[in-house]
Amino acid sequence: MRFQKLLQLSGAVALSMLSLGAAWAATGGEPAATAQIDVAACLSATAADDMDKAGPACAAVIDNEKTAKPDLIKALIARGALLARHDQIDRAIADDSRALLLDPTLPDVFNARGELWLKKGDKPKAVQDFGAALRIDPNHEKAKANHQAIARELERIGAQMAVAGKPSFNCAGARRPVEKAICGNRELADLDREVYAANARVLREAHDTGEARKFQREQDDFIARRNAGFGRPGYDLKKAMQDRLQRLNGVDGY
Repeated sequence: MRFQKLLQLSGAVALSMLSLGAAWAATGGEPAATAQIDVAACLSATAADDMDKAGPACAAVIDNEKTAKPDLIKALIARGALLARHDQIDRAIADDSRALLLDPTLPDVFNARGELWLKKGDKPKAVQDFGAALRIDPNHEKAKANHQAIARELERIGAQMAVAGKPSFNCAGARRPVEKAICGNRELADLDREVYAANARVLREAHDTGEARKFQREQDDFIARRNAGFGRPGYDLKKAMQDRLQRLNGVDGY
């Protein structure tokens, strides 16, 4: 009796296994494979500069949690470059930033994002990204040129800030009322410094000594008229300085 029950149990198990095998065979004999995400369509559309096709093709890769990391990075970089070409700067920066979070060893992407920061007018962030690109690849030509250019610009801005509101002369020695007025007004002080610098440039660029002397006499005459005219009714010091600067810069004269 016990042996008969064992046979019945074995038969039930066998039938169950056969049923499981039949179900497995019905689905191809093995578990369904995870569908692969194809990045090719995204890369092709971005290379062709096709915004209409690139949008959905790249989103299908970027927004899919199952996308392999290398393909995700490729799609982000490609879409970021496309967005940059179409002046969608903020979206391009977002894609480049996400790519760099996934792989912070990409000098081309750091340089590309630096150029985007530059378009937005954020020079400190731009120079930071150019520097990051150069730390990864010291011979990166575009990053090197960008870094040098922006560094010179920041240096120039720093130099301007250092002298902002200061005239061409030492205010501690100011004696004339017009000099004191210039020292007491940042706008007039900046104008005075610009006039002085423009006159120095004109003298450097003079064709010969005679022409340089002629230009200097004009500057001396301007200073004399300025000193004599200041404080008199109708005399506009700011306008007089602006007119002199305009002439020195070649709008009406040289």
